Amino acid sequence: MADRRLQVFHAVARLLSFTKAAESLHMTQPAVTFQVRQLEEHFNTRLFDRTHNRISLTDAGRRVYEYGDKIFRLYNDMENAVREITGDVSGVLIIGASTTIAEYMLPALLGDFKHKYPDVNIRLRVSNTEGIVSMVENNIIDLGVVEAPVTNKNLAVELCRVDKLVCAVPPNHPLAKESKIALKRLLEFPYICREEGSGTREVILEHLHAAGLNAADLHVIMELGSPEAIKGAVEAGIGITILSRATLNKEVKLGTLVAIELEPSLDRPFSFVHQRQKFRQSGVQKLLEFAHQYCELHPTPEV
Repeated sequence: MADRRLQVFHAVARLLSFTKAAESLHMTQPAVTFQVRQLEEHFNTRLFDRTHNRISLTDAGRRVYEYGDKIFRLYNDMENAVREITGDVSGVLIIGASTTIAEYMLPALLGDFKHKYPDVNIRLRVSNTEGIVSMVENNIIDLGVVEAPVTNKNLAVELCRVDKLVCAVPPNHPLAKESKIALKRLLEFPYICREEGSGTREVILEHLHAAGLNAADLHVIMELGSPEAIKGAVEAGIGITILSRATLNKEVKLGTLVAIELEPSLDRPFSFVHQRQKFRQSGVQKLLEFAHQYCELHPTPEV
């Protein structure tokens, strides 16, 4: 309903990047450039200064951005007000999730949500926690679900559920018969960890530090980018690891891996993260409400 030229300009002005705006709008960069030039022709003035591959708003551009921001806030308020009356929830939601959550928690949750709200189309982007927070900061996604604390105070963070991390070893490993394992003993064995930027990795390193241990003393022999890859390496006897207990149910039941409690125990939050704003797309609001209820009804299973 809103002027497409203004929508595109607003995205470029917010991100100060034609490339990032094109990505967030699912457009090509030439198409974004064309829409901005159309708006500049409409006002008969430049809205951006372009120097050394960087852009900045002109005085006219800042004024258009300010009014555009007000227009889109009113537009969203109108959409939400009408949909509250009609009960209609529809549109496209772009969700981002870190790897563990995307693979082991979201499929069932989003499936149930889609069953209740069939007119909502959901697009899921998967990255590590660092990547998801960046996408929320740049308005590339509507809602993120992450597995590590978020330090950006400008973002809203809401607890989804608490996840427990455990040590995973193959059944023939010397630790396999232990009911609990002290963190210090992890230093005795080859260790497989997640990649830089992973929420799981960040939480583990902080836990080691809090226990008075030096993370540099971990005998890291391999870094892998997903829980599935790490589990395969552990099953092959390459090393041990720490993973979310929610990722290990199948392997524990099949007897290919053993999950051992850590001493001291290690819990971490799964959290929703989104922009702080006065208005919120009705679909995002409904998804947040649905997800909170889902997490209360489906606590993380024990292994």
